[in-house]
Amino acid sequence: MRFSPRGLLFAGGEAVDEQAQQEEVEEKLKECIDNVMDKSAKTRQVALESLRLAFSSKMLFDFLLERRLTVTDSLEKCLKKGKGEEQSLAAAVLTLLCLQMGSGPEGEEVFRSLKPLLITILTDSSASPIARQSCATALGMCCYVAAADMEDLISCLACLEGIFGASCNKETSSEPSHPSPLLQVLHCNALQSWSLLLTICPSTQIKKILDKNFCQQMGAPNKERVTHDGATGSKLHIASFFPPAIWEDFFYEDADLLCTKLKALATDSNKYRAKTDRRKQRSIFRDVLHFIENGECHEETIKFGLECMYVDSWARRRSYNAFKETLGSGVRHHLQNNELLREIFELGPPLVLDAAAIKASKISRFEKVTSQLSYLLSSGNLPDVPTDTPGEQLVSCPYPPILEPSAS
Repeated sequence: MRFSPRGLLFAGGEAVDEQAQQEEVEEKLKECIDNVMDKSAKTRQVALESLRLAFSSKMLFDFLLERRLTVTDSLEKCLKKGKGEEQSLAAAVLTLLCLQMGSGPEGEEVFRSLKPLLITILTDSSASPIARQSCATALGMCCYVAAADMEDLISCLACLEGIFGASCNKETSSEPSHPSPLLQVLHCNALQSWSLLLTICPSTQIKKILDKNFCQQMGAPNKERVTHDGATGSKLHIASFFPPAIWEDFFYEDADLLCTKLKALATDSNKYRAKTDRRKQRSIFRDVLHFIENGECHEETIKFGLECMYVDSWARRRSYNAFKETLGSGVRHHLQNNELLREIFELGPPLVLDAAAIKASKISRFEKVTSQLSYLLSSGNLPDVPTDTPGEQLVSCPYPPILEPSAS
């Protein structure tokens, strides 16, 4: 049975009693957990996808606390015996299970039990590329959330570096000089996870990484490796959260050459990549170039419910992006209610709101559009586009058009 959070909110046009809704959610989840052990691969995949949707959209700590061992055992079997898509989904659900359990003993137990299996799949060149991609992300996220000691952190960093480092050091690599798109995504995911773990790495360990001449090993970004280099931005701007005594030596000795290449990538308009990929690439490298030249990080404000969070450093941005990629549209719900995320981003305990406050915080789509239109029209910056109808003109704006009488 497929999990649908929205489908549980209303029945017959009337709000469902909260307790009844919770019971219905739990019954569907129990069925999904049972189906993960089904003999049919299709049934297992549907159940895993349902669990992924449920874990990302709701807080289920109490429900999962007494079932975490059962779920972990089921995920282990899917990772061991399943094929590519099933393994990929299992790794994604494992990541979300760790986020639900948090950084305490429960989350640590889940991570420790499946960490060796994640590494085995990730480093197996004969394994499915999509399974390896998902395991690279899962290893980084689970370690970030639930690693109990420095040994876990260092071993995960080394494993991830071994994956994406192979594509960077062409002299010693056995990888093909032009890896397939799936292999490029694997390298990208490994690099993203590596940069995420570096945000919690102590300065002594960072110094060891730099002492290995990692920058020279990585090589300068170039247009032929843009899929990989989109993530290489993380490697370049990672210096923003190094201690000043360390990051000054991070960049290449020839900083002018580096800036020249970054400017080329920030303005690249080659047509052999999709428009969205080119736009993302230019945005990433503009931000990186701006940081290298001016030492400033682009700030972003994330609003959720009655609260907001400021993303004002590359480390904070990397952490937020990692959770956003994992949780999807559920990231705002978790920012409001997940104690782990609130602790990481220093948001304090979850707010306790009464029904009136919750209702007041919900603005209808019509009210949002009306407010935005009023602001845009009052600013006087919107050009008027004449229509074929005499006496009327159409206001050009990114929202539903409105008609205004023309000036007489």
